[in-house]
Amino acid sequence: MGYEFSKHALDMLKERNITEAWVKDAIDKPDYYNEGLDGNMHYYKSVPEREGRPLHVVINARVKPVKVVTAFFDRRARRPE
Repeated sequence: MGYEFSKHALDMLKERNITEAWVKDAIDKPDYYNEGLDGNMHYYKSVPEREGRPLHVVINARVKPVKVVTAFFDRRARRPE
């Protein structure tokens, strides 16, 4: 899937020490994902290099190319039952 990073997303990756490879892995092979109330897709992936913390990646799939909106480690992320 082709996608690009928003300026905000790139700034957040740098600020939060998140690699683009982790973001791409979360999108391509998520542990789980869902559509948010905002219409954006939310992807979650455990990152072994960060003690298994869940990386939360938000993308806007309604635009072309798909845009990575932001990414952050989400302490409150819970896998859906």
